[in-house]
Amino acid sequence: MNYNITDTTIAEPCASSMILTFRAIGYNLEAAVADIIDNSISANAKNIWFNSEWQGGNFFITILDDGCGMNHEELVQAMKPGAKNPMDERSEKDLGRFGLGLKTASFSQCKKLIVLSKKAGFAPIYWIWDLNYVNQTNKWELIRYPIPDIFLHALDELKSGTLVIWTDLDRIIPTNTLNSNEIVKGKFLEQMEKVRQHLSMTFHRFIEEKNIKLFCWGHEIKPWNPFLLTEKATQAFPEEHFNEAKMKGYVLPHKCHLTEEIYKTAEGINGWTNQQGFYVYRGKRLILAGDWLGLFRKEEHYKLVRIQIDLPNKLDTDWQIDIKKSTARPPFTCREQIKKYTLEVRNRGVEVFRHRGKILTIRKQQEFQPLWLEKKQGKKYSFIINRDHLMIAEFKQLAKIEPDKAIEYLLRFVEETIPTKSVFIRESEQGVNTEPFEETNLEVVKLMIKQIYKTQIATGKNVEQVKLILASMEPFNNFPELIEIVDSYE
Repeated sequence: MNYNITDTTIAEPCASSMILTFRAIGYNLEAAVADIIDNSISANAKNIWFNSEWQGGNFFITILDDGCGMNHEELVQAMKPGAKNPMDERSEKDLGRFGLGLKTASFSQCKKLIVLSKKAGFAPIYWIWDLNYVNQTNKWELIRYPIPDIFLHALDELKSGTLVIWTDLDRIIPTNTLNSNEIVKGKFLEQMEKVRQHLSMTFHRFIEEKNIKLFCWGHEIKPWNPFLLTEKATQAFPEEHFNEAKMKGYVLPHKCHLTEEIYKTAEGINGWTNQQGFYVYRGKRLILAGDWLGLFRKEEHYKLVRIQIDLPNKLDTDWQIDIKKSTARPPFTCREQIKKYTLEVRNRGVEVFRHRGKILTIRKQQEFQPLWLEKKQGKKYSFIINRDHLMIAEFKQLAKIEPDKAIEYLLRFVEETIPTKSVFIRESEQGVNTEPFEETNLEVVKLMIKQIYKTQIATGKNVEQVKLILASMEPFNNFPELIEIVDSYE
């Protein structure tokens, strides 16, 4: 196509409408803050300070860094929507892609974005996106008016750096909220704590490798590593490479191998069950936490399984990384490889969950004796007592001397050892539950019905009364046809 001979006309987007679109991209507060910190890391910051100050509806949030900073031209360019072409080749350390993060993340939370920056050898400079101004003028124009001295002097002690300021945070709390409103203040503080936890998780590898220091309200953030690498009982799988990406599986220790404090910390923001799954990193920055990527379901018995996936930023398109850097979808070409690897890790995770992480050592060819056995009949699984268990033989001997005590002890062991975890796992995966005595010889059922019938008749009850008793008694209530003819048994 020769575009030099075609007709053209300008189709410039409406500024006020487009800004509203940016505001609706779908960031939550913690993801928005993390997106700003990405820019700080890309600017080679070593220290990043997140701060917020409660002032009712006038509260503000700031993110300050000691990175390379920007001069006037660079700042204006950075504040333009779509400042970079997402198809441009990026440095491996560049955490951005679309050139929209600063703007979309900020607009999603506030109506006024102030960016103050200082590059070494240059005077500090600032510009403002004021959405009220854009709405009135319908122009893509930055504006500059006086800002508080506390902001103007924030970079005085730094050789270079950038300060991002959010005010008029109408998406977090109403702007007319009074400073004295303790209920809203409490919710505000909860949100700030969620931000701290999210940053601790999202940037944990940068913090652990001492590439950066992150601070919240003046306190250094400690890293939250989802894989419990410092615990001896954590089981790591070999690393596997695929399509320029790599993955490594971990099965975390059972609760019985962890202190209460470590167990509580390891459950993260959403709890153990919700934290299972893949942890997808892009340039060491966590973009997706605790998600099976549509390949598996989240289930209780896989809650100890967590798998690390590392992606270079050149795979953004293949993995459909979005603007918020909060979703990822594996390409069809590598899904089978991911599933195969993951199944091995999940199977190990089930065993640790089921057996409390115990490692059974077989010595001198002595076989392990389970009290319960899995029984497969057709496509159904059930669980039965192991009649060959040495303890059962002992109960039989005890029954010859003290039958009541033998029965009581046997019932106690059955009650205490019911394989609930194994039943749950089989039921959720394959549908294992069967009705009592289903598809088995019913002679033992008939025998017990007959015995109860005779005993109750001997006490003076009539046939219909005994049938009612049997019909209300588990497990005989599942066999009405046998109860109906009980009086015909020999």
